[in-house]
Amino acid sequence: MLYDEIGVGYSLGRRTDPRWLTPITNALGASRSVVNIGAGTGSYEPAGVVLAVEPSAEMIRQRPPGAAPAVRGVAESLPVSGADAALAVLTVHHWTDWRAGLAELCRVAPLRVVLTYDPRRHLEFWMVREYVPEIADLERGRPSSEDIADELGAASVTVLPVPWDFTDGVFPAHWRRPEAYLDPRVRDNCSALAQAPAHAVERGMARLRADLESGRWHDRHRDLLGLDEWDAGFRLIVSEAQGSWGG
Repeated sequence: MLYDEIGVGYSLGRRTDPRWLTPITNALGASRSVVNIGAGTGSYEPAGVVLAVEPSAEMIRQRPPGAAPAVRGVAESLPVSGADAALAVLTVHHWTDWRAGLAELCRVAPLRVVLTYDPRRHLEFWMVREYVPEIADLERGRPSSEDIADELGAASVTVLPVPWDFTDGVFPAHWRRPEAYLDPRVRDNCSALAQAPAHAVERGMARLRADLESGRWHDRHRDLLGLDEWDAGFRLIVSEAQGSWGG
């Protein structure tokens, strides 16, 4: 499994940020039983989760004491049914068959809450455009947030911007703090960088280091330095089965 290889130390770099946890919790509403699919180490896993489903043993190992029990499994064939809500946070792009996985979410619960992102926005990120363009090869084959919303028959789609001081080390988290990417521990916690060819990442980091030392990066991205948050394409999608939850 991918995260058995790149997920070591993941819980240290991917820390839950309350500015995303709050809308996710609100979307789950009064759900008494929640299944968290692709649960990882439990980021954004609110109280009330009764089961986490995660394919990586390494990620399960890093789940904190008191977290919901976890079983190994994949989204395309969930070992559960009959929950109030299904939660999937930043996982759909890793699924082998994303449509089959979404169908499983619809099977197991009448309320589906999915946090995903639009790969097209990631392609516009300065890290991809200017330093590691090979990441684009990974992103182009992934479903867009619109694809996922259409497949689920979404009731709502909410933009979740990335604050400049975001504590969760998602790939674009350091959009205003470029020096952070020079730290290999930061890069290891970003699947986009961890999956990119090592030689491409090394080349890109050498360019970034030079641009930071010369001041070129700051000159080129002066517009970002005055922003408190940036839309990196992350979307919170909520889907409700017909006739449930007042739908």
